[in-house]
Amino acid sequence: MMGKAHFIIGTGVSLSLLALTGAPVTVGAVAIAAVSSMLPDIDHPNSLLVTRALPTKLLRVLQSAMLLIAAALLFYAPVEQPWNSVLAAVAVVAMFLPEQALRKGAFVLIGLAVIVFGERYAPWNRMGGILLIVFSLAPHRGITHTFYALAAWMLLLYGLTGAHGPSIWLAGGLGYAVHLACDSVTKNGIRPLPPLKAKIRFALMTTGKKSGKRVERIGIWITIILFAGVFGIRLIEYGARLYLRLTS
Repeated sequence: MMGKAHFIIGTGVSLSLLALTGAPVTVGAVAIAAVSSMLPDIDHPNSLLVTRALPTKLLRVLQSAMLLIAAALLFYAPVEQPWNSVLAAVAVVAMFLPEQALRKGAFVLIGLAVIVFGERYAPWNRMGGILLIVFSLAPHRGITHTFYALAAWMLLLYGLTGAHGPSIWLAGGLGYAVHLACDSVTKNGIRPLPPLKAKIRFALMTTGKKSGKRVERIGIWITIILFAGVFGIRLIEYGARLYLRLTS
């Protein structure tokens, strides 16, 4: 499916299911559901999530600033030799990369920064940085479209936010799972448990073709109906309780 369909269907369905579990639908849950609905496609440099996180104009600015970034990494990175030199060399090489490769390289640098700087704030940040690097370098519909990646993402979210309730890690897991479910209806399908060759593939659509767009529209309308039904009922219940309080 295309990125916008993944975003709408993944976010809408995951928040609807989250509400049906009785968990609070918080601002954080909405944000993580939206990100998770697009996260499996981080392995594609032209995906909606990647191009919004690193737009072309920002890439041009980064390319212009790579020498300064390399110098900062070489002299001020809080890691010992040879790792600071390695980071600086990566930054210099990135100046000459094409746009798609530069996006992947930028995510690798972000992942390394999360590993180096983030661990002092929370040990789970190291796992987050590793996942970001692995996900961004993986071939399209590879490891990011497996149950292993889904489990790792939920485990990371649980470690970071589980103490504050289930909303965020549940929303993230649901958003990611809905993305995998959507991709399973395409002709390519997904391989959920490599190295096993078994695929989940219903072959109902081909991405980019008219028949595929028709299936996407149907999925979006189903999502809208589900979302309106779930949250419409909750809104009516809230209004009824508020009315009873005001009139009692």
